[in-house]
Amino acid sequence: MPTKTDIRHEGLNVKSFLFQRVQETLTFLYKYVQWIILWKPRIPTVTSTATIAIRAKASPPASFETTKARNLNSSPHTNALQYYKGKTIVLDLDETLVHSVRLGTMSSDTMRSATSASIKKKVIEVLNDKQSVLYEVYKRPHVDFFLSTVSQWYRVVIFTASMAEYADPVIDWLDQDQHYISQRYFRQSCLLKDGNFLKNISLAEPDSSKVCLVDNSIAAFELCQENAIPLPTWISNPEDECLLDLLPLLDALRFTADVRSILSLRNASSFMNI
Repeated sequence: MPTKTDIRHEGLNVKSFLFQRVQETLTFLYKYVQWIILWKPRIPTVTSTATIAIRAKASPPASFETTKARNLNSSPHTNALQYYKGKTIVLDLDETLVHSVRLGTMSSDTMRSATSASIKKKVIEVLNDKQSVLYEVYKRPHVDFFLSTVSQWYRVVIFTASMAEYADPVIDWLDQDQHYISQRYFRQSCLLKDGNFLKNISLAEPDSSKVCLVDNSIAAFELCQENAIPLPTWISNPEDECLLDLLPLLDALRFTADVRSILSLRNASSFMNI
């Protein structure tokens, strides 16, 4: 039978745990709001004639870590910043970063007529059973800036339910200089369940406290619901800014000790209205 001393110690441990969670959540919200304030005005939609100029203007606003770098070297916060480095972000491909259609089909004709000229596109050739199949791939607005930014904060991994024969050249196009993406997983790494492809993100990062999954498919999150960041599906909207809207969250999230402590609150909070 536990003694009064044991009960008292247990109570103190619970209080300490709750205090740590509250403190971490408040710190996260502070950084999140700070990022949003620094991020104004919003980046205009990228057009094909102004890409270079907008990229120059849209350099990440030095976020919390950069703007105070000179003062942090001798600060007690230095160790904390060092501790929170090394997280991994796992990104879906189709309808999250790009949208693709097979050429020669009715959907490809519809897509061409409905897509704005400002959206970047590329024809990808895929060999399927020794037959050549052409796909037209469209970049989601701001995807280039998004990848260049998050790759400075996280180790970036692409995890797609598509076959490698198609996905590899698409990823090569997104990361032409091979600076952004560290690892790739394809359909063969997914778990097929009831017609859905589930993603085991422990393949990319065994420590669940240091990894998050961004995907447009809710089914993909079944194995990692506490690490999930759902993103609306993108097809052709040239005004889409979902990737930009995600940046403040990701910038703040990298400073948490355990990403699950924040992402698991998404259903009870309105700050993550993605």
